[in-house]
Amino acid sequence: MKNAFVIVTLSSILAACAVAPKQQAEQQASTPASSDTQAAVEGGKAPDGDEVAASEEDEEAKAKAEAEARLPKVEMTSTMLNQLLKAEFAFRKGDWQGPYLTMLSLAQQTRDPRLARRAAEMAVAARQADDTLAAVRLWRQLDPTSDEATQYFVGMVVTSDNIADVEPVFVERLQKSPPDKRGVLLFQIQQLLGRAKDKEAASAMLERVIAPYDGSFEAHIVRAQAALARGDREAAQRAAHAALVAKPDSEIAVLMMAQVLEDDGKAGPMLEAFLKTHPDAREVRAAHARVLVNQKQYAQARAQFETLLKGRPDDAGNLYALGVLATQMNDAQGAEGYFTRFVEVLGRNPEDERDPTRALLILAQIAEERRDYPAALGWLEKIPAGTEPQLLFSAQLRRAQLLARQGDLAGGRKLLASLKPAEPAQQAQVAVAESQLLRDAGRALEAYSLMEAAARRFPKNPDLLYDFALLAEKIGRVDVMEKALRDVMVLAPDNHHAYNALGYSLAERNTRLQEAYTLVAKALEMAPGDPFIMDSMGWVQYRLGKLDEAEKYLRDAYALRRDPEIAVHLGEVLFQKGQQAAAQALWREASAKDPQNDTLRSTLARLRQSL
Repeated sequence: MKNAFVIVTLSSILAACAVAPKQQAEQQASTPASSDTQAAVEGGKAPDGDEVAASEEDEEAKAKAEAEARLPKVEMTSTMLNQLLKAEFAFRKGDWQGPYLTMLSLAQQTRDPRLARRAAEMAVAARQADDTLAAVRLWRQLDPTSDEATQYFVGMVVTSDNIADVEPVFVERLQKSPPDKRGVLLFQIQQLLGRAKDKEAASAMLERVIAPYDGSFEAHIVRAQAALARGDREAAQRAAHAALVAKPDSEIAVLMMAQVLEDDGKAGPMLEAFLKTHPDAREVRAAHARVLVNQKQYAQARAQFETLLKGRPDDAGNLYALGVLATQMNDAQGAEGYFTRFVEVLGRNPEDERDPTRALLILAQIAEERRDYPAALGWLEKIPAGTEPQLLFSAQLRRAQLLARQGDLAGGRKLLASLKPAEPAQQAQVAVAESQLLRDAGRALEAYSLMEAAARRFPKNPDLLYDFALLAEKIGRVDVMEKALRDVMVLAPDNHHAYNALGYSLAERNTRLQEAYTLVAKALEMAPGDPFIMDSMGWVQYRLGKLDEAEKYLRDAYALRRDPEIAVHLGEVLFQKGQQAAAQALWREASAKDPQNDTLRSTLARLRQSL
């Protein structure tokens, strides 16, 4: 099971080995406040907000005073002031090296860590890693008790060519860490060393660092993660198993074991068993849901995500997952509900960085399929301006299509004309989109002329040639259609749509049926789960007179995709088998979804049937 679980999430890499100064001040300020609160409660009186705030301010002032007390007493001479000002002005004008050297030199002379820190800031701004590390080393040397300096030092060294200098820091921090905090620190050290360039040196260092804590649950987890990172699956499984034995009720342990197994068939039952005795283990339930998705057990996965959602109704991640699953299961109503809530949740939480664009595109498609074009346009208008350019471009194409479907063909074409993409591939997409507008408006000859010109302009674009072929067939130019599709097969040999389209066309015209079978079989081999290719194979079998085989393919296709044209084909097969009532039911269902469907109308006319 690849990358299905995240055992430890770090809010900041640099926070791995120390508490940031601001956090430290907050922790120092909170301790006396908690004591005061407890004393007041015991005495029947709680401190008011002003008293607590005053206590926090006192502690912050105390911490600041202690930090300042550690600083050297440096006399600011006129020469030094002139050097500092000159360096700062030069740095603002874009020079970094001179100001950096000035700050570093003054820091060495005065032993003032603030100047070393400023030198480091200048090197960071100039993206000079070696110079940054030199300044940070000096900063930490001048103020060895500074947590911030240590954070930067560790962060720089661990990604340098020589990581040896961080080992004493790790050892010291672990020794000083309280036992109940040591586990998290071990996890963080493993994550940091995972970023090292020299993987062998980092692995050896990790083993030395955690050796004093052998046998602890956290050491087992860290070893499993490290072994997994270096690709040692057996060692990872041994360590994960040891962690699970040490703490069989631990979510982290069972998640780690599931991750190292990398086998959904084994991980799934294990996670399911854990959930029976620990139904509130949310991370395990989410992992189990992902395993079920990998196994294409969509209904069961959906049930797991719905259970998660009950506990947190506004969890955007679960809402999105449920929307995708509902879409996969052809539940348009369910997908619409989940994606609508997903968009609403993001709207109420502007700090959430998730992109709603894909959900908005799906919502627009759902509304479009039920011919609610104003609603579809409304969803597309909500797509944020900073969206990925390709998605934004796709949304504009859809908007043009929706405008035309509402009767504003001129507006749709005007929108397409305004796009002006620079990329040839997108220019071809605009041509295809405009031809589709004309085709939908019943102006097939105009659409064909437009696509014919586009095919000459973009002769190597397989997507455009494919659409050109379909349009050529629609106006009766089967020779042009076949040539274009064969060109697609040369340009994109793995394009199963081209093989399927040509095979279906031959079957539809009841000609060269063995060739049609060969073409569709090849397409089905490349995309075995595609319901439209299954429909084509069913139609080929029907033309070959193999009604039972045809019915099987068409029923399987219709189970996957309840498309009107598949229903029409299945209905005709059943009609020829003497099952007129079943055929009529399918045709009525197709008519309810698409009353103007050309295939339905031509089939009913040919068979002399009415609904």
